[in-house]
Amino acid sequence: MSQSVLIVDDDPFIRKLIATTLEDVSGFELAEAGDGAEALELAAALHPRIIFLDVDMPKLDGISACRALRASEATRRATIVILTAANADQVEHRASAAGADLFLTKPFSPLELLRLVDQLGGSAA
Repeated sequence: MSQSVLIVDDDPFIRKLIATTLEDVSGFELAEAGDGAEALELAAALHPRIIFLDVDMPKLDGISACRALRASEATRRATIVILTAANADQVEHRASAAGADLFLTKPFSPLELLRLVDQLGGSAA
């Protein structure tokens, strides 16, 4: 598995926030996708170590994408972090059943994001 991070959200502002926050984390290459279908294509090629995955997206929602990522040999061992602004308890139950590892509720602070990545083995530069 590579040292890449895949950021998947249909909101370009959220993708930019995460990418900007993580750009100085050593050892990670960043990639972005705007929907679940694009995420599956990129993930198959990149074999990311961490995937930030929004729940509500066009083409393929985050729960379905999470299920597909867990079923794929290329991404089976990736850490999947679900991003949601919706009712966290309801989403967490569905996402856990689909194979999600962690949850980050929007809005989140850049500091929360850095702490989470640090816990996953990244280190701030």
